[in-house]
Amino acid sequence: MVFNRLCEPDSKLGCLRWLETVAMPAMPETVTHQHLLRAMDALMDHAERVEIELAKQIRPLVDRDLAVVFYDLTTVRIHGEAEIEDDLRAYGMNKEKGGIARQFVLGVVQTAEGLPLMHTVHPGNVAETKTLQAMLTTVLQRFPVERVVLVADRGLLSLDNIDTLTTLADQGGRKLEFILAVPARRYGELVETFRGLAFDKTGLSEARFAGHRLIVAHDPLRAAEQSEKRRARIAELEVMAERMVGKLNAQDAGQSDRGRRASDRGAYSRFTRAVAEAELTRFLRADFTADRFSWSLDETAIHEAELFDGKLALLTNAPDLTPAEAVARYKALADIERGFRVLKSDIEIAPVHHRLPDRIRAHALICFLALVLYRVMRMRLKAKGHTASPRTALDLLARIQRHRAKIGERTVNGLSVTTPQQMELFDTLNLPKPL
Repeated sequence: MVFNRLCEPDSKLGCLRWLETVAMPAMPETVTHQHLLRAMDALMDHAERVEIELAKQIRPLVDRDLAVVFYDLTTVRIHGEAEIEDDLRAYGMNKEKGGIARQFVLGVVQTAEGLPLMHTVHPGNVAETKTLQAMLTTVLQRFPVERVVLVADRGLLSLDNIDTLTTLADQGGRKLEFILAVPARRYGELVETFRGLAFDKTGLSEARFAGHRLIVAHDPLRAAEQSEKRRARIAELEVMAERMVGKLNAQDAGQSDRGRRASDRGAYSRFTRAVAEAELTRFLRADFTADRFSWSLDETAIHEAELFDGKLALLTNAPDLTPAEAVARYKALADIERGFRVLKSDIEIAPVHHRLPDRIRAHALICFLALVLYRVMRMRLKAKGHTASPRTALDLLARIQRHRAKIGERTVNGLSVTTPQQMELFDTLNLPKPL
């Protein structure tokens, strides 16, 4: 099932059809759908052992002195409407659909080199900040690193849980450091700090926030684009409001008596809805206390918002990382997003049709193991300077065919003619050539 996810992802029944087209050593002659389901159950019976053994294989690739650990979550769509005990399927904001959907949440931990270390599975409505502690506990147990630098996105930041996490690491005599993006909801506390920032020629500045280092990266071009775009949206809404005023004034003067008369209350409703849809309620406000339709523009709020345009604010307690190194580490977090795209495209983790919690966990583990193989392939291809992606390499190798011919009582096995490009891939991936 892991190889099926890697090579040609399909349903369990589709996996059986795929088995009929491939040559796999040591496979039993007959495999049924029930065999696959029972295998998933057996996998969950021994899931901890499997994950520990996987960690042993990965450990030699993890630096004991400094492990930069990236952590992020994604949502995985799932089918089914019935509810069962301990159900992982829950309704939450789905990142793929951009709306509410039934789902579970998958967390992935990986190294700075892009090697997945472990995964976590949570109910679809879990709060992101609540997943950090369990993840960190497992990482510290399985990987004997002396120093962990956790890099995570802004949705995982809670100043309340930072102390809990650092204490958890200290109990084992190890040190936890972090690089976390400050969420936009905390920006209101940073207005005065941002007003006093002085950026160097690389666009970096450093201050203090919540007892930790605050590192801010500034991109003037992006800042100008964001400010201009906001001002343009505000101007469009003001033009809309002026037209409403003109129409209302004309009706009051008796200059327009055809069609349905607009009212101030209707103008308020249309205007506030348009402002809310544009997400500009901080800057444009309708004056509901006035006798006539009117609005106000909050220039102070606009100037404060422009303070944060084009800026990335990071919080870290790592004393020896330069601002440039901290920003580079955080931007490398995007590699997990690429891993999620692989899970959802090449490996096709979603949508999930399983109902039982352990089957869902087994499906997630199978897909995670496929992702590990995918990333190991990527590391080996990159290390040898090969230009092929893992997907391209798999497609090229899939063209190799194994033939079996029977002549009387004699059976002859053989391979299709291999190309130099295919044989080079076996060398690059450090795999034995097929015989």
